Amino acid sequence: MRSSSAAAFFDLDKTVLAKSATLALFRPLLDAGLISRTDVARSAHAQLTYHFLDADHDRSERVRERLSALVAGWAPQAFEQVVRNSLQTRIEPEVFGEALDAIAAHHAAGHDVVIVSASVSDIVTPIAEMLGADHVVASQLEVGEDGRFTGVISDYVYGPAKAEAMERLASRYGWELAHCWAYSDSVTDAPMLQAVGHPVAVNPDRGLATLAMEGGWDIARWANPVPLKPRHALPAVGLLLAVGIGAGLWWWLRDRDQKNA
Repeated sequence: MRSSSAAAFFDLDKTVLAKSATLALFRPLLDAGLISRTDVARSAHAQLTYHFLDADHDRSERVRERLSALVAGWAPQAFEQVVRNSLQTRIEPEVFGEALDAIAAHHAAGHDVVIVSASVSDIVTPIAEMLGADHVVASQLEVGEDGRFTGVISDYVYGPAKAEAMERLASRYGWELAHCWAYSDSVTDAPMLQAVGHPVAVNPDRGLATLAMEGGWDIARWANPVPLKPRHALPAVGLLLAVGIGAGLWWWLRDRDQKNA
């Protein structure tokens, strides 16, 4: 387990990934017989609305309700296997190269990387492992006595719940959120971004763009989904970001030591 004094929290859908992970998995789930074409049509409408329009609370709730009902009766093991089998073909091509650079830079600076997503852990965890993230915060699907999903999300990590989960992790690992980073595309993640000292709005929707400009937050434009690079290789952009992060951390430590002297 990585030991760090700070962390970088990344939203997943439309931040690290160019689209919703669930939307990317529709075809593999259909091929595996877990969903029907009717299910695809009904759920795709909700997902596409989420993808192309700003993700307000009502739209996000409709997506959550549709997808949680969709998995009722599924065996968790079968679901997980479909996700893992689809990482290379369906998920990896959607990863922003700039996100990989940022993750590599934070690791190079000695920071933990945390994926924080409202999507369910059965989808998020394999993706986070693929990305080399250190921790995962995600929604949890309820499993019944028969060992199958009930269609209920028992822990929904959305909106303020993301910030609350981040605070718990920070307390557990000794991070000071004022010295941490957070990345997201949506105004629904305002609590997550406001919880840290270094918020970054990535391809922000209109609401988040306004909030970021008013708050003087960094705004990033990520546009290049690329195949994953070897994890031992730090991209040039990542190296520059690592230098910047490392320098900022050095100045903060020096200032703190001078004040405590």
